[in-house]
Amino acid sequence: MRGRIFDIQRFSIHDGPGIRTLVFLKGCPLRCLWCHNPEGINPDPELSFIPEKCIGCGYCFRACPRHAHEMIDGSHVLDRSKCTVCGACTEECYAGALELIGREVSVEEVMREVLSDRPFYETSGGGMTLSGGEPLMQIDFTEALLAAAKDVHVHCCVETCGYADFTCFERIIRYVDLFLYDVKEIDDDRHIEFTGVPTGKIIENLRRLHDAGASIRVRVPVIPGYNDREDTFRGIADLVKGLPNLEGVELMPYHHLGSDKRRRLDIDDEMPSDIQTPDDATIASWIDAFERCGVTVLNTRAEHSGAGARGRE
Repeated sequence: MRGRIFDIQRFSIHDGPGIRTLVFLKGCPLRCLWCHNPEGINPDPELSFIPEKCIGCGYCFRACPRHAHEMIDGSHVLDRSKCTVCGACTEECYAGALELIGREVSVEEVMREVLSDRPFYETSGGGMTLSGGEPLMQIDFTEALLAAAKDVHVHCCVETCGYADFTCFERIIRYVDLFLYDVKEIDDDRHIEFTGVPTGKIIENLRRLHDAGASIRVRVPVIPGYNDREDTFRGIADLVKGLPNLEGVELMPYHHLGSDKRRRLDIDDEMPSDIQTPDDATIASWIDAFERCGVTVLNTRAEHSGAGARGRE
């Protein structure tokens, strides 16, 4: 079994209990305006280009079969209309200005890397977390990875936006120790505006997953000027209170990590540049708002400095 990933991140402490290895799968059905992993949206490989790193050696110019690279007025210019994302240029780029994002791997290859950190899982209660993108978009590969991990008694988390057929959840629920389930907005029109899809399937799947006995932590990315409103907080709180067996709610404050990645991939950035990462006082006020609604918030007021490093937006 093979699938497509864009990264494996070791020693994470923000995406499930303990020290974890994150496996990032390619492909996502949402188009969140604030996504900080835009390289995970497209299921196909992509070419990342950082012009400032280019040293002008010219090796990529000669390697590219489509002549997509050229030097104009002393600057390296990439013509993406000519690029077929074959990756030939990246193999010659010693400066790291060009990188192929997305590679096919086998279950065995991933598990070798995951299990290399097994001593850390055993001492911290950690394990493997599947992220993305959206892992359920590659359900066959995701199921195979989770089954392989459980065969060797590795704790498994899955980060999900929830937008998938429920049959996908049914296929993996027996392997998953904890679902990290995104709820970004309650209002359907705003959810479509912010993410490109309606809320119905996401909320229905959350309820069905809860009723099926899954362990679930709801994660709420809070974006200043978008969903940091009292009515959104109350709506999410009402949803959560109707699901008494949830582990709780984790708030994930906005950061700018996705903007630079979009530039590297030549993707339009629709987020205003003046939106700032919230300070501790603002985050504390969000926590207070949820707690006033009677919701268990898993964040502590002292842990905000790592919030922006999480695997999902």
